[in-house]
Amino acid sequence: MGGIEGITGEIDRAAAASALGWWLDSGVDVAIGETPRDWRRSAPAPSAAPAAPLSEAAVHEKPNDLAAFRAWLEVAPGLPLDRPGARRILPLGAEAAPLMLFADFPSAQENAEGRPLAGDSWVLAQRMLAAIGIAPEAAYLATLACFHAPGARLDGGELERCAAIARDHIRLAKPERVLLFGDAPAKALTGHPLAAARGKVHRIEGVRTVATFHPRWLLQRPSDKALAWKDLLLLMSEEG
Repeated sequence: MGGIEGITGEIDRAAAASALGWWLDSGVDVAIGETPRDWRRSAPAPSAAPAAPLSEAAVHEKPNDLAAFRAWLEVAPGLPLDRPGARRILPLGAEAAPLMLFADFPSAQENAEGRPLAGDSWVLAQRMLAAIGIAPEAAYLATLACFHAPGARLDGGELERCAAIARDHIRLAKPERVLLFGDAPAKALTGHPLAAARGKVHRIEGVRTVATFHPRWLLQRPSDKALAWKDLLLLMSEEG
């Protein structure tokens, strides 16, 4: 095969897997093309409509659909990591996405851009998505705690609250698959640290879920990209 740009027509998951495996095993850190390509040529998911403002009473009600849940996340007081000066980092994407990315706590870069994933982490995540046939704009992006609070740490009770909120989020967003990025989402949603949660298929709210390294970890430890690739293969397989 003469390189990714020489491929024409549809590409199946095995071919995409082979391509990403080559990139990761070879330590390639740049995209082959100028922009990630959606190998399945699926139509981009529509952007979610802006949430309507909530009434004071609705802030304290349990949301029963995704729009209400996202509106609740925007204003609900007392959520985990809600500290003076903390900034809310809200989810992006549409219901029934092919993949929901649940990232670890937002970094300063994510805080600056107001996104669950940003900067070099998002660049790497886009390459990972493209290689498994998912257009980056079709993915649903969320974080375990929707606040950037520098230096803050979750206690056990707050982690349990994060887990409950995340499960509601998954149930209402209805993604086809979920990928957990980092140790905290793995602990919250599987009950195990990342090292023990990796390599297994979990069912969170009935949705096929796999845990792997956060892209910012992979940028610091490129040798773990091959392990992350195995996680992506497991996520997209039909076994388990």
